[in-house]
Amino acid sequence: MSTILITGAAGGVGTLMRPRLARDGRVLRLLDLAPLDPAAGHGEEAIQASITDMDAMVSACEGVDAVIHLGGLSTEHSWEQILDANINGTYTVFEAARRAGVPKVVFASSNHVVGFHTPDEYPLPEAVVPLPDTYYGVSKVAGEALGALYAKRYGLNVISIRILSCFAAPRDLRMLSTWLAPDDGAQLLEACLAQEKPGYRVVYGVSDNTRGGWVSLDSARALGYEPLGDAEAYAAAMIAEKGEPELDDPVFAYLGGAFTFANLDADNL
Repeated sequence: MSTILITGAAGGVGTLMRPRLARDGRVLRLLDLAPLDPAAGHGEEAIQASITDMDAMVSACEGVDAVIHLGGLSTEHSWEQILDANINGTYTVFEAARRAGVPKVVFASSNHVVGFHTPDEYPLPEAVVPLPDTYYGVSKVAGEALGALYAKRYGLNVISIRILSCFAAPRDLRMLSTWLAPDDGAQLLEACLAQEKPGYRVVYGVSDNTRGGWVSLDSARALGYEPLGDAEAYAAAMIAEKGEPELDDPVFAYLGGAFTFANLDADNL
């Protein structure tokens, strides 16, 4: 029997992953401040707690084989909010895992770590210089750095997944290039969990979309990831409704898309 702790389990990605990660002989320990929908069922344990609460996180990590850290704010907020939830929260998760003897953490990072890179640089390699587009992006840079520290100093196995756009279906024309199909997301997480001693790695989380190629999948494929989803299945209906994507639209100017827009400048938050 293995136990996997999922933080942020009530969020969008967590809700999509729960049924896809369910396995006979596996317990999903689901942690969030928000209530789960649906409520915890067979093979699941619910914990209502904050990722910034060290005592609660150490307790949640007891007896766990791996942590999938999805918790935190998923969009831009004030520095104070990002610092507390995403930076202090991620530190707490890594430190709690260390104290409890958890061997592996899979950290949900983001393309917003490298959001100010431009299309002339595509496909972006995993080792590209971070150019975060927001305080949110900075928090994911910090999370990757914390993962590297805990891997190198304490021997924790850490894989950071720079997720692009994980939704049940693409929500806009840009996601025809950035979509991570939920089944592919679960497959990538399983590939991470299957690695006994991966050390520290960074991979991108995206399906092999016909209109993609924005980031490298080399490191993800090295883990055994073979994406099957393709946003092109949604393209005809979406283009009929919204028109063909205009590549001079500012949303395509940077990998970070609308996260690079001026409405997210500090004075506007």
